[in-house]
Amino acid sequence: MKSNVELTQDCIQRIELITGKKLPFYKVNLLDKETLNDIFEKHKVDYVIHFAALKSVSESTEQPLQYYENNVVGLLNLLRVMESHHVKNIVFSSSATVYGEPQFLPLTEKHPIGNCQNPYGGTKFCCEVILKDLYESDHSWNIISLRYFNPVGAHSSGLIGEDPNGIPNNLMPYVTQVASGLRPTVNVYGNDYPTVDGTGVRDYIHIVDLAVAHTMSLNKIKQNCGLKIYNLGTGEGHSVLEMIHAMEKASSKKIPYIFCPRRPGDCASVYSDASLALQELGWKSKYGIDKMCEDMWNWQVKNPQGYLTLMHSSDK
Repeated sequence: MKSNVELTQDCIQRIELITGKKLPFYKVNLLDKETLNDIFEKHKVDYVIHFAALKSVSESTEQPLQYYENNVVGLLNLLRVMESHHVKNIVFSSSATVYGEPQFLPLTEKHPIGNCQNPYGGTKFCCEVILKDLYESDHSWNIISLRYFNPVGAHSSGLIGEDPNGIPNNLMPYVTQVASGLRPTVNVYGNDYPTVDGTGVRDYIHIVDLAVAHTMSLNKIKQNCGLKIYNLGTGEGHSVLEMIHAMEKASSKKIPYIFCPRRPGDCASVYSDASLALQELGWKSKYGIDKMCEDMWNWQVKNPQGYLTLMHSSDK
């Protein structure tokens, strides 16, 4: 199930190619609780991994009500339906944006949350509060919230990857499009931060590492874990310029960029301490920024029009 339009039937077919399995797929808006309930009526559901959400930081500042309705009300509807079908196991996609401006680095799960810099982060904070309150009211629930840092990359096959609608809102999809000639330059917002080269530092994590963390989280839930929260990052920060140079290496292309003024609300450095995930899940990130950029570039070359690109005959 997916709550918005970003997951296409083409993507599902590609996942089936990779896994060799037929996937039951329903395109459902989570605000439609009745249809959602019908799906739970048709299938015996044991566990839920909840990815469905709007996720653009910049868009959330322009459309905060849409973000709170989709992300928060969508979660409430899902939990209501789960509860009515006695399904009390959920892995939730949260975000490091719940931390807001770092009070200390690296960020641990004990860092205060809620001082969010944008409505997107606010929606994830609200969702975490809802899940915590739900667990406090009923300890038979098993809930894991995974706080993503900055996901980057694509599947190594080049079959599935990030396919932004219009102008990418995140750094690396934009950098990749500049490398491929689809856009002229990368705007680098701020070059006077107290960092290695003056540009903002973030904790980038390969999307495949994230996927593995979700399977390990399901294993943890099967142990009746209660309520758990984990950071998912590499524990290393990389600057905007370092990421641009890594993509230049992967693509063998020169990527032009220009420095622009800082954006309000942007932090100088944000990176994780993910040691709790290692200790309790046995999870640790495997891939570095070179592999992230190699896989992103492979996806871009094979899919210049995203999922509208016809799959290569060699991939069929």
